[in-house]
Amino acid sequence: MKTAFLIIGALLVLALLAAAGVYFYSRESATIPVEQGYGPDPTLPPPNPKPITTVNIAEASSWPEGKTPTVAAGMKVNVFAKDLDHPRWLHVLPNGDVLVAETNAPARQNQSFSIRSWVEGLVMGRAGAGVTSPNRITLLRDADNDGVAETKEPFLENLNSPFGMALSGGKLYIANTDAIVAYPYSDGETKITAAPEKIANLPGGPINHHWTKDVIASADGTKLYATVGSNSNVGENGIDAEANRAAVLEIDLNTKKTRLFAWGLRNPNGLSWNPDNGALWVAVNERDEIGSDLVPDYMTSVKDGGFYGWPYSYYGQNVDVRVSPQNPELVASAIKPDYALGPHTASLGLTFYTGSLFGPEYKNGAFVGQHGSWNRQPRSGYKVIFVPFSNGKPNGPPQDILTGFVDGDKALGRPVGVAVDKAGALLVADDVGNTIWRVTPSAP
Repeated sequence: MKTAFLIIGALLVLALLAAAGVYFYSRESATIPVEQGYGPDPTLPPPNPKPITTVNIAEASSWPEGKTPTVAAGMKVNVFAKDLDHPRWLHVLPNGDVLVAETNAPARQNQSFSIRSWVEGLVMGRAGAGVTSPNRITLLRDADNDGVAETKEPFLENLNSPFGMALSGGKLYIANTDAIVAYPYSDGETKITAAPEKIANLPGGPINHHWTKDVIASADGTKLYATVGSNSNVGENGIDAEANRAAVLEIDLNTKKTRLFAWGLRNPNGLSWNPDNGALWVAVNERDEIGSDLVPDYMTSVKDGGFYGWPYSYYGQNVDVRVSPQNPELVASAIKPDYALGPHTASLGLTFYTGSLFGPEYKNGAFVGQHGSWNRQPRSGYKVIFVPFSNGKPNGPPQDILTGFVDGDKALGRPVGVAVDKAGALLVADDVGNTIWRVTPSAP
């Protein structure tokens, strides 16, 4: 009993230090360059867990007036819209209007106090993720095509931690944290007041560890695909709490029935159709707390019925010994992801480039928004990258597109969702900077 109280006391002290801005590394840090955690065959050193996990997060701050992220050579960046409220996800409508999900996690339901959840709350608060969810979709319009939105209007309100958006067959589908709902949409309208139609329930509370849900429609408009993250890091809340989680779900719009499409994906987001071969791709946040080098986040095509390892194994069939009981048969079937995106980078946004504003080297490649690490020393992510593709597959190392989101120990912003606007420019949602950035070539 005395030992238990000492451990709890130590955790309380460390949590208070974290709240005061003192980070702790448990003498653990990366042993390989973060670049080795990218690509189809990332380096996977042995796990390096510590009794107290590494916590190393940049404290949230706002952008100083006139300062912008650093853009790649040959490109320029400007503010497309600012003074938003925690903008996380983007959707571009056919007429060029841009929808922004201003959102955050829902209030926790009936959760008892724990040291772990308290520390998580302190960490997320410092990272800028502790704000109340605005529960709103905002419309941005650049009517004069100068690259700056002069219209910023509430488009849909009173939602429930909305995230993904998809337009298909005259309906706008919104992925709330607990359900997909639909609204009638007419081209050019600036506000929707119609009552929502519920399409399908999604796993929500009371734990709802990963609350973001993305959605995309099939090309023929008959199906929706939705992402649902896990309810834990590695199944510590029990496998029963993971029903239809760590998965991509398929919803048949005719029958309204939902089925498991692909699973074993710890926290999938960024659904996107590969323009070369029509395959469905997704960005996935992998597990934490086994060292700064593990496990790389990734993007991958998802196969119908495919299993991708979580929680039993990572990056294919590398067994996570923390999970008990294990499932050797499932591990043997685990599919290795297509392309690693670096350990702990929190890669969330994913979109393929089908525009023509950038050069031909960008055609059909992928832009990825990396929200930034908390469980790595040194930090990783906090940037937007581009991965070239050829014939539907990644073809080369990642290229930095937008960086400079960290200044010392301050996060001036954190990139999340990425989208391509009607002109072919890249849009980036910055939820800490409360800004939408627009990236274009610096010369025609």
